[in-house]
Amino acid sequence: MKKETRLRFAPSPTGPLHIGGMRTALFNYLIAKKLKGKFILRIEDTDKNRFNSKAEKYIIDSLKWCALVPDESPIKGGKYGPYRQSERKHIYIKYAKTLIDKGKAYYAFDSEKKLDKMREELKRKKIDFQYNAVQRMKMKNSLTMRKNEVENEIQKKKFVIRIKIPENGKIIFHDLIRGKVIINFSNMDDKVLIKSDGMPTYHLANVVDDHLMKISHVIRGEEWLPSSPLHKLLYQYLGWENSIPRFAHLPLILNPFGKGKLSKRDGEKHGLTVFPLTWYENKNKKFIGFKEKGYEANAFINFIAFLGWNPGDENELFSMKELIKEFSIERIIKSGAKYDIEKAKSINQKVLKNVKDIEFENEINKKYKNKHYQLYSKSKIIKIINLLRNRIIFKKDIVNESSIFFLKPTAFDQKFVKNKWKNSMTKTINLFLDKLNSMELNVENLKKDYVNTLNKHDIKLGTGMQSLRLCITGVTSGPDLFTIINVLGKKESSERIKIALKIFSQ
Repeated sequence: MKKETRLRFAPSPTGPLHIGGMRTALFNYLIAKKLKGKFILRIEDTDKNRFNSKAEKYIIDSLKWCALVPDESPIKGGKYGPYRQSERKHIYIKYAKTLIDKGKAYYAFDSEKKLDKMREELKRKKIDFQYNAVQRMKMKNSLTMRKNEVENEIQKKKFVIRIKIPENGKIIFHDLIRGKVIINFSNMDDKVLIKSDGMPTYHLANVVDDHLMKISHVIRGEEWLPSSPLHKLLYQYLGWENSIPRFAHLPLILNPFGKGKLSKRDGEKHGLTVFPLTWYENKNKKFIGFKEKGYEANAFINFIAFLGWNPGDENELFSMKELIKEFSIERIIKSGAKYDIEKAKSINQKVLKNVKDIEFENEINKKYKNKHYQLYSKSKIIKIINLLRNRIIFKKDIVNESSIFFLKPTAFDQKFVKNKWKNSMTKTINLFLDKLNSMELNVENLKKDYVNTLNKHDIKLGTGMQSLRLCITGVTSGPDLFTIINVLGKKESSERIKIALKIFSQ
């Protein structure tokens, strides 16, 4: 019988979902859908000390914004629930005791104070402390104590449960991105499986849950690669060799300032956006998200898709349907992917080319509905949008860019006026004004006539165009000048020129 394809995204609700977590969610979603499988959201909330009550909602809202809808989750449910690990504590205890009964795990009673002291002593000798096959026989645990002593210590409920790593040998597993990985047992330590508060560590919980939830693929960050041999060993210890998922460890997302993993601190220090949605750390501190910055959800999806994946062609923009079709684990790179916010902006600009006019119109409506908006027909509003569409990075930028049509300039580029404005320029623009008012508005003829006038008065084309633009918009650069004049019309253009010339003559 063919095994069902099931992939899970299993974040910890300890804070905002970082861009790296969103990429992991996306890659799991794409593979699940490509293989006609299920995408599961599991909340790994076993870290009581770092738990943040706002984080789970933030995770769900972030997935919703990106249209990464789980087939099973704490909200939707499913036959493999519960989908919060804090609600599955009894399950982990059961399997931890199974491992102890098999001689594959043991109780350890060493206090944190004692362990810290040992670490410091070994550190001074330049030795790394490892609670391993050699060290465990010198420690206070169920391997070194008599049965009645162990039972007495268990009653005090101050213990952890550790996995028992073999003293000799090695473990081999295959990673879909990195190939064969071989780790000697001598390089592994006896990791804690159940903490002193009775909650499982990631190592035990994710293996147990992945098995019970019939997860077929584990796609996660590179930071979990060193733990994978331990996880495979747990599958073997529990007799689940036939259900070990296929592993793939994603490359790091590198910060843009050199080597090293992109972090929340990089975002804070350099003003980079590293979260999908805005996160309020406290009343006085927040981190602006991609959504609130103005990125379209599809642009954000494409941006994070390219952080470690290459489609094999020049295409830089995919719909979700196209991504699902084109995506493959084989095209995920091994090396780190550099975070480039300029790339994100470029993708967003491309996405805006396909955004419907009505969406831009709504943005303009909110700001300018009562400010000369009635001067323009529907067709002229669309003309304004099409003129500005390729100039903006974010949809909301249409508001500032379109202000030249709805608001008469009240200030002018004084530096330009001081350094480049001459009497001959006033005379030339007055001639243009006469021409504008004496003929039907034909921008091609108007432009041709103005260029001829500039040539006759020995005025450079660039200076002449900037001067006329200044009179009409208040600035010396922007979209096509004569299209602006065409949209504004004779009356509005004429009024603006007269006001400007009057100000410049004072």
